[in-house]
Amino acid sequence: MTTIKDVAKLADVSVATVSRVLNNNGYVNEDTKKKVVEAMEELKYKPNSVARSLFKKESNTVGLIVPDIMNPFFPELARVVEDIMNDHGYTIILCNSDENPEKEAHYLDVLKRKYVDGVLIVTNTLERRHIADWELPLVGLDRPLGDIAPSVYSDNFQGACEAVTYLTELGCRHIAHIRGPHQITNAQQRFAGYKQMMEEVGAYREELVADGDYHWEAAEKAATSLLKEHPYVDGIFAGNDVMAFGVMKAAAKAGRSIPEDLQVIGFDGILLSEMMSPGLTTMTQPMYNMGKKASELLFELIRGSDSTSDPEPFRAKLLERNSTRNKS
Repeated sequence: MTTIKDVAKLADVSVATVSRVLNNNGYVNEDTKKKVVEAMEELKYKPNSVARSLFKKESNTVGLIVPDIMNPFFPELARVVEDIMNDHGYTIILCNSDENPEKEAHYLDVLKRKYVDGVLIVTNTLERRHIADWELPLVGLDRPLGDIAPSVYSDNFQGACEAVTYLTELGCRHIAHIRGPHQITNAQQRFAGYKQMMEEVGAYREELVADGDYHWEAAEKAATSLLKEHPYVDGIFAGNDVMAFGVMKAAAKAGRSIPEDLQVIGFDGILLSEMMSPGLTTMTQPMYNMGKKASELLFELIRGSDSTSDPEPFRAKLLERNSTRNKS
């Protein structure tokens, strides 16, 4: 069995030098690195594709960093990206950041060391200083990155406006909102859409807005308090589907029948929203088209494009189910 010592002997270098080449850790001049890679290929110490990636800095691999793997929206989005990447001969490395900028920075560093060809990232904390030495293609997904890199996302403001308008058309007059984290752009935009539409009909009340943190447990707690303190609430727009599930659970515990006593609408269109009972009415994001567009942008950057502009935001579409009344 070939060992790292055999590679070092054939390349006429130290074991430490081979280790630095393998881990991309520490300085090794290009001539020495080439000797090490050629020795690995000759001895079949590593698969040829890995050896080539170390030498050519290409791997046909991309990184995908998501903020919360427990939120079903992100595994579904990851599946879309994986399918598209596989169709183009790429594999993905999936990383979960927990909305933690330190974990994001760590994963970006790890992915760079693994010679990925590019990275798709869902983030609200990335700053230019975090990628000051970053030389790899980078594309944002689900949330805008400003002038840092191009990004693909939905028109969250429009989707929220449409959700609230739909509830008012169904007769709701006291609509509450369970909002996502204040620091996350799409949560801010969904809240802004809700607020604008409620102000237009003269029904906005700050006490009818509660934090759900994009988690069903927090949303259930928030909705329980809202329904207890404001029993006249007849509609709730939740900032994502997961929080809408928490609202539905709180309503059941409070003895509120959906949709007869309380109408609920979510945002995202995850598969679980159809499996709920009653099925959740939601603003669906076109996940396939978003994943496809983000992948195409990344391919363009990998091929040398220097584009940094965002494409037109995708439009979320209303999907009617049984958590709201039928218009007819």
